Amino acid sequence: MTFPVTIFYDGSCRICSAEMDKYRQADHNDKLVFVDISAVDFDATSYRRTQDEFMARLHVKDAEGVFYTGVDAFMAIWQAYPECSVYRLLSATIGLPGVNLFSRGAYAMFARYRHLLPKKRNACDDGTCNLKH
Repeated sequence: MTFPVTIFYDGSCRICSAEMDKYRQADHNDKLVFVDISAVDFDATSYRRTQDEFMARLHVKDAEGVFYTGVDAFMAIWQAYPECSVYRLLSATIGLPGVNLFSRGAYAMFARYRHLLPKKRNACDDGTCNLKH
């Protein structure tokens, strides 16, 4: 994986936005770029994906154009932080076989039911961030 990595996140989702705010504030040495996929001007087709694909799970794209999704996307994000950071520890921990399997199942459940979570106030007024049920 090569840096910087671009994180495609749903800015209308309170949990997703809060997580990205934490990542922005932590020391990542400018290795992370943030793209709000709920923004009116976001064009999923320019990345050869659909809006529904981006909304269904977290996507990260490295500097060489390789995409990572779901748990793999989180692991890619966490690799941007210094060796001794809690994020690097999380990346190593989630790579363990049993933990990885559990994490993938938990993320799949979260992604499946994320549309039920509260949105940010006035988010999605333009309809760009609708999630499929």
